[in-house]
Amino acid sequence: MKNWLLIIFLSFAYIFNAAGADIVIKNSDTRKSIGKDIFVYVDKSRKLDIQDILKRTDFIRSNKSVPNFGVEDYTIWIRFSVLNQSDESNLTLQIDHPVLDNIELYSEQDNKITVKKLGEAYPFNHRIYNDPSFIFQLNVPKAQEKVYYMRIESSDNIQLPIFIGKERNIIESTKSKYLISGLYLGIMLSMLLYNLFIYFTVRDKSYLYYVVYLIMVILTQASIQGFTFKYLWPGVSWLAIYSSFIFPPLVGITALQFERYFLKTKEWLPKTDRYASVFIVLYISSIVLSLFSQYALAFKLIEFTASTVSMYMFYMAIKISSKGYRPATFFLLSWSVFLIGIIIYTLKDFGVLPYNDLTYYTMPFGSALEVTLLSFALADKINTYRKEKEYSQAEALRISQENERLIREQNIELEQKVNERTLALQESNHTLEVTLNDLKEAQSQLVDSEKMASLGQLTAGIAHEINNPINFVTSNIKPLELDINDLNSVINQYEKLNIEEDLAPQIAKIEAFKKQIDINYVREEITSLLSGIGEGARRTAEIIRSLKNFSRLDENDTKPVDLNEGLDSTLILIKNNFPSYLKIEKDYGALPLVECLPGKINQVFMNLITNAVQAIKSKAQPNEEEFVRIHTWQEGEQVKISIKDSGTGMPEEVKQKIFEPFFTTKDVGEGTGLGLSIVFRIIENHHGAIDVITNLNQGTEFIITLPINSK
Repeated sequence: MKNWLLIIFLSFAYIFNAAGADIVIKNSDTRKSIGKDIFVYVDKSRKLDIQDILKRTDFIRSNKSVPNFGVEDYTIWIRFSVLNQSDESNLTLQIDHPVLDNIELYSEQDNKITVKKLGEAYPFNHRIYNDPSFIFQLNVPKAQEKVYYMRIESSDNIQLPIFIGKERNIIESTKSKYLISGLYLGIMLSMLLYNLFIYFTVRDKSYLYYVVYLIMVILTQASIQGFTFKYLWPGVSWLAIYSSFIFPPLVGITALQFERYFLKTKEWLPKTDRYASVFIVLYISSIVLSLFSQYALAFKLIEFTASTVSMYMFYMAIKISSKGYRPATFFLLSWSVFLIGIIIYTLKDFGVLPYNDLTYYTMPFGSALEVTLLSFALADKINTYRKEKEYSQAEALRISQENERLIREQNIELEQKVNERTLALQESNHTLEVTLNDLKEAQSQLVDSEKMASLGQLTAGIAHEINNPINFVTSNIKPLELDINDLNSVINQYEKLNIEEDLAPQIAKIEAFKKQIDINYVREEITSLLSGIGEGARRTAEIIRSLKNFSRLDENDTKPVDLNEGLDSTLILIKNNFPSYLKIEKDYGALPLVECLPGKINQVFMNLITNAVQAIKSKAQPNEEEFVRIHTWQEGEQVKISIKDSGTGMPEEVKQKIFEPFFTTKDVGEGTGLGLSIVFRIIENHHGAIDVITNLNQGTEFIITLPINSK
């Protein structure tokens, strides 16, 4: 009975509008805005249903292209009729405002009332069209007219850019939106990654706060355009609804924090800086109000706080800029651009400016220009840091030179007295001094010889290791060039197709050419060649990375280091010295980062592993499989590294002397005897210890113990 009653009312509405439909769709129409052609009724009670609405005669015609009802706890009802004078029946209705909670479209279908529901209150996969805006199928038969009623509720601003058109025209119109949004997102992500890289380089908190601010801006703009609901949480309706009340306050909070660190407001304007905490509390309060369904109050609080914060930040930038702080000038310029974008966007919402693509995208592109300018400002800050550092270094140099002058004057007088008293002693010790200098020179030459021997061994290994992948890359380039030329030939023939002539013989000719060059083989060969080039490049990069890790110039600077990584780098660089029958066995434990000089520790690893390999090579009859076993583990506040080989081992009398300078069991000319002495000194300087377990013909094991914190 109720359905028949609804049908009677809809039929009456049809007869009432038969004299002239609200909306007429013709063949020449593309996407037609119908904002001024709809009739509106505001249900402040929110209790009326479709039966009640069909009885009402007090609908008011809209006088705006994009009706805007603001944020109110009302239900909006819309009535319109459509006369289809086009050649298609698949008309569609689009509401291009993705943040509406619930939309219900009522119409007559097969003598009964049907309702279609869309909105953020329903999962995204509930939609027929995979688009952030809301698109309904109207199905108005050709040369016929239908009447529709629409019920709209939302916790967000109810703004209705509403369009009707053929299905393909509506779908086509969404492509430009994706293009513009993609361009905006690309700019924002580029700035985000760039400033994240700068943060990890300079460790300035301004960059970290700026990155967080960019993330909040991206999420806010994406939620306004419906992309977060589509791509990030399509099944979480409550988050889609509340995103308009969560992300904008977070943008304001992060913008405040960024300005405070970037402009150093605590130093320049300490009293004014305190008000930032009040604004943060207001933003958090708006989020809490929205969670308790006080949407209108929350929205007004957000608007008030955002407006106040914008002027507050603008004032701070002006004051600090007037004091000569260069970053404040950049901030003032970028913030001005962003405020202009917000003002234009807001005037569009209040109907002062027309609703179009220019006014709709003013705020996102204003924010894109803002973040670009701020990125330039942050980059300029690096120059400021460099100038401050150069100034401090120059000042330190001046003070050092002044101190040096004073000391030099004092030393002149002291040296005169000392020279008078020690002249006789110097003459008697001349011979001893000459002998000592000769010994020092000999020792220095031996240490240099040991370093050069290690460097020569390391260089030979690197040259051998890096030559193979480089040769593999260069040998693949020529055949790859030939294959690409074949593909270009096929493409050129397709480009020369004359569509005004018979295509069949032209395509047959191209197909014959493709068979002639065996196009499938060419594709497979290109894939294979690219894979080979990629593998060669990866291997070369691995060797270079290992060399860089091995040879860090940090003689006077300790740093936390992954010892397992150092062992791997060392093995890669001396791999060329390993005999074919040698097996490297690695048993790495989970080690914390160890405070040490990584270059020195890597030298220890290289000396011990090289000695182990030489001990295996020196065996008269090596086994089919010899080994060097490397084991790492943690014990309390220390880490241990064991390097064990299956070499010749050592007798007890040799073991007692291996760490003495110049002691060696090698033949004359094959070693300086300083390798293990250098190892012992490096471990000792790190407050560690080295133990040796060995027996003749049973191999040798060196166990290194290092404190996690050498200080």
